[in-house]
Amino acid sequence: MAADIHVFKCLQDNIGALIRDPATGACAAIDAPEEAAIVAALEETGWTLSDIIVTHSHWDHVQGLEALKARYGCRVVAPAKAVDLADIADTTVSEGDTIMIGEMAAKVWETPGHCADHVVYWFETDKLLAAGDVIFVMGCGRVFGEDYGGLWNSLKRVRELPDDTVAIVGHDYTLSNAHFALKADRGNAVLQKRVHEAEAAAKEKRLFGVTTIGEEKATNPFLRGREPEIAASVELQGAPEDMVFRALREWKNKG
Repeated sequence: MAADIHVFKCLQDNIGALIRDPATGACAAIDAPEEAAIVAALEETGWTLSDIIVTHSHWDHVQGLEALKARYGCRVVAPAKAVDLADIADTTVSEGDTIMIGEMAAKVWETPGHCADHVVYWFETDKLLAAGDVIFVMGCGRVFGEDYGGLWNSLKRVRELPDDTVAIVGHDYTLSNAHFALKADRGNAVLQKRVHEAEAAAKEKRLFGVTTIGEEKATNPFLRGREPEIAASVELQGAPEDMVFRALREWKNKG
């Protein structure tokens, strides 16, 4: 059975997410952006929180950890490199580790670039990725610390996942990302359709926090640097894809 997924808004634009193993009832929150929103989601679904899986240590992803652990007694799984979380983590994970949420197994990938301690959780059997801030709908995370190469390598790994992999992302920046993507990839008919979907979602105040790898490969400029139009948009025709990625990310940083 596929994992149950419930996504909801936290803070201003964070994506809160609960994933549940239907076989055992085990339920994990992906990160802990906001205690009240996660408590409300648990009450709405009737699920019982057993775990929190942390993608990285930025404050807007972990500020609810202490209160949620105290309330539910849940296990906190955090990146081993997130040293600031060492005191609250019950389990720390690194590249190649596997964690279990009930009977659902997730492989841990270290995915630096957005920050040094970032990881993602790849539930291969369930074709589900807890992506954190590596990839967003039609976008990607900012680079803190100048490790553009790290984020590019992380995105390349994500791009190799099966097209039908469902990715739960860390923020709903979708409308801004869509408009930027269109600047870089104006001739992309699939993207044009998706921009309209993003505009409709924003107008109706619908959350846009779940995507698929196939959709991102078709519409996310940060995964599409091999396309001539994308490279031309940053005047890097024929350049290596990592150079195109960096130029795109620096362009997006400006507005």
